[in-house]
Amino acid sequence: MRKAAAGVVRDLPRLHEITVVLMRHGLGDLLRRLGIGSFLERAGAMLRPGEAAQSTRLAPQKRLRQAFEELGPSFIKLGQMLSTREDLLPPEWTEELTRLHTDVAPVPFEALLAVVEDALGQPASEVFVDLQREPIGSASIAQVHRARLHDGRGVVLKVRRPGIQATIEADMRLLGHLARVIENEMPEARRYHPTRVVEEFRRSLMRELDLANEGRNIERFARNFRDEPHVLIPQVFMEWTSSAMNVQEHIDGFGGEDHAALARAGLDPKLLAHRGAEAVLKMILVDGFFQADPHPGNVIYLPGNRLAIIDLGMTGRLSTTRRNQVIDVVSGIARRDHEPILEVLLDWAGGDPVDEERLAADVDELVTDFADLPLKEIRVGALLGRVTGIVRDHGIVLPTDLTLMFKALITLEGSARKYDPEFRLVDRLKPFVDRALAERYSPAEVGRRGSAGLAHLVAMLASMPRGLTRLVKDARRNGLRIDLDLKRLDNFGRRLDRTIDRITLGIMTASVVIGSSIVMTVTSGPQLFGIPIFTVLGGLGFLMAFVNSVWIIVSIWRSSRH
Repeated sequence: MRKAAAGVVRDLPRLHEITVVLMRHGLGDLLRRLGIGSFLERAGAMLRPGEAAQSTRLAPQKRLRQAFEELGPSFIKLGQMLSTREDLLPPEWTEELTRLHTDVAPVPFEALLAVVEDALGQPASEVFVDLQREPIGSASIAQVHRARLHDGRGVVLKVRRPGIQATIEADMRLLGHLARVIENEMPEARRYHPTRVVEEFRRSLMRELDLANEGRNIERFARNFRDEPHVLIPQVFMEWTSSAMNVQEHIDGFGGEDHAALARAGLDPKLLAHRGAEAVLKMILVDGFFQADPHPGNVIYLPGNRLAIIDLGMTGRLSTTRRNQVIDVVSGIARRDHEPILEVLLDWAGGDPVDEERLAADVDELVTDFADLPLKEIRVGALLGRVTGIVRDHGIVLPTDLTLMFKALITLEGSARKYDPEFRLVDRLKPFVDRALAERYSPAEVGRRGSAGLAHLVAMLASMPRGLTRLVKDARRNGLRIDLDLKRLDNFGRRLDRTIDRITLGIMTASVVIGSSIVMTVTSGPQLFGIPIFTVLGGLGFLMAFVNSVWIIVSIWRSSRH
């Protein structure tokens, strides 16, 4: 706590600047509720009445967007992140934050050249020729210039703005402090976990600030798409790349927003839209590593209806579990089965209390509404909007990786429809879902999961005596308290009963197989239709074991679907 307070005191000038800007844009009520005015007064940085002028002509979400633009890179990125969080904010707020202006005035070339040469450790002329003074792009974190290597290859330099790291680090300390204040002063906001949201945002922004990390992202995307002839990932020159600068291959082509140029070049917009969609779906559902902002400005179209994907600093990651959950939601709607969707949403809720009956009713309504639609009328963006609406209504805070994925799919669908008005993302999504389900329930995968589950069970049983001993010692020393959620206990009990039944049946099946093998070795004794009776009994045992095994596999398969 003392360390946090010292950090706030160190950042007082920036805190005063933030406070003045927010009050200038009519957000004084929020500041007063957070107690920042009195904090600044105690710190000797009292706000003057003239700085608290409020404008009531604009909606509050517009004032917040303008304040973020004035406050600079950290808050612009914060606004961009919040624009993806429809689980936290109403749609009118997220829609307004998508309008944030990310282009900023360029840094003078001389100041940027100093960053380039510091990153290289030598004069820029030793590596580059014809380093252009005018940038081809200037954003909140970095600026982009064209150049050529001495061997004639064209490159682009993405250079971090001077001083930006110190400003962002100060802003992150202050945002962390404000998140803690919000959790302490606004009990109704605790369910949204502001400190966790800010910490996830801080980690994401620090990764984006590290331009060497973007270089590693590019290399990973290049590996993932090395067998895709229609997708090009630019080469990154890691020998000249550092946290303050990365150097990439320059790609000549047509901008994704220049429809007239595409037509003149004889490119097929519909085919490009379909290939772009398949590339993004591969990133999300196959690789689990995707570009978080797949809008047309991040794509360059090439002859032969190929596409190059650029600006790979902002990425999302989906674990295998997350990918399976997304597939369960989609397949649950297709099968009119709300149970797997309900289980997924409860998992996303974590340990937060949720009214399961009301949530189940909302999910059932969602399934009914979309399952009754013809496939051609289903919009993935509308579906995800309904899901996030349900999540928000029940106070569930989505994991960041899912919000990025939702935003990527919504952006993808909207962008593709600009090139092909008849484009339906659900048509492109279906083969990926079918393939994933087929792989999940293939004999090899079922066997792998069964082996992994058995190994986990053995490890758990081996550690159980030690755990019970520790539990008894703790109970003797501190007493024993058990908190039960009775609403979910019945469901847990039913699952436990099914699991025990399967284990018991599995043990019995193994015993029958072993016994049958022994019995079949006995060739003496009575015969039945000329066959030793013990051989017949052994064969019947094997048949029963086979039936039991099939039943266990089917039971596991059905439960994994739910």
